[in-house]
Amino acid sequence: MKIGLVLAQPPSYSETFFNSKIKGLQAHGFEVILFCQNNSVGYSSCPVKIFPSKKRNPIIFIFSFLRVFISLIPYFNRILKWYRLEKEGGLTKFLSKVYFNAPLLKAELDWVHYGFGTMALGRETLAKVIGAKMAVSFRGYDINVYPKKNIDCYEKLWRNADKIHSISKYLVKEANTLGLNKNALVKIITPAVNMQKLDQKKIVNTKQKISIVTVARLSWIKGIDFIIETASYLKARGLDFEWTVIGDGENKDKERYYYHIFELGLQKEVFLVGRKSHELTLNLVSEASYYVQTSYSEGFCNGVLEAQALGKLCFAFQTGALAENIIHEKTGWLIEPFDTNKLAEKIVEVVGLPTARKQEISLAAIKRVRENFNIEQQQQEFVNFYKN
Repeated sequence: MKIGLVLAQPPSYSETFFNSKIKGLQAHGFEVILFCQNNSVGYSSCPVKIFPSKKRNPIIFIFSFLRVFISLIPYFNRILKWYRLEKEGGLTKFLSKVYFNAPLLKAELDWVHYGFGTMALGRETLAKVIGAKMAVSFRGYDINVYPKKNIDCYEKLWRNADKIHSISKYLVKEANTLGLNKNALVKIITPAVNMQKLDQKKIVNTKQKISIVTVARLSWIKGIDFIIETASYLKARGLDFEWTVIGDGENKDKERYYYHIFELGLQKEVFLVGRKSHELTLNLVSEASYYVQTSYSEGFCNGVLEAQALGKLCFAFQTGALAENIIHEKTGWLIEPFDTNKLAEKIVEVVGLPTARKQEISLAAIKRVRENFNIEQQQQEFVNFYKN
């Protein structure tokens, strides 16, 4: 069976979700081909087809356009079929779509799987044209943010998708409010962690200070201001702590957060350390005792999952799919959304718990991740996704 996976770019070699999916499918005899806008990372775990790009030089663009269309002559029937489905957009727009999607028009596939909902926009009928089934994955931004700014953007997608993959129940419910039929074929396959790799990372925190860590982009949706406000409450309660935030963002956002830290006098407590490699991120999480997620919404959140797998005591606002990620008071703690005072109080309370109770929560979190969110299970679920 041939699977065409459509992404903006190939996954980095440290990115667990897509790499484990590709390797798992290959191990079960599937042929996987990536269709991307570029391959700047030099990905080689499977064939990578690159979509034509728009050239800045108009002469070069014309020659590229002609070369692509000449290569599509053997696929004229497919182009004609696609035009009949897309002609309401006009000929000029259609020819542009043909140019940019030439690799897919030439492909012989059983499934076209768009790795994110937004990747399917403008390509909703393309799988049908080449005689393949169409699958779409929803992972967070494509449900939580994009359709809020682009009303009814998935109307055509819902009509044409043969199967939907979501990383959480929460995203499915949100998709239903956006028009996804409740009887549509939907499969929830959550993120997973490589427990063998994480077992090697478990480090006992020997720091005298209370060590807290968060992995998040420096973006409004990740609730970075809530981290800073919570840290202020903790300092006012006399806790001796350091809070490391791993992740990067735009300069305007970073300046805002640095100013907020300065304004509250937290320069010795809160550290924005920027983006780190996955390996180094795991090391930093391993060295901490507590993990906190303050996002406005999460499709699932790999960071929280990995922190639990590492035995960290985790706190998160009860937003999005985080209630599917953490079991309250069994594998971590869920806090009323955006209440930084209650979050700080809970952190203080947990810091003061007996060691035996902390260990109980830590071991329960590790056990749950090991049993329910392992790579092998995820790989088998994707095999079943395409076969059934």
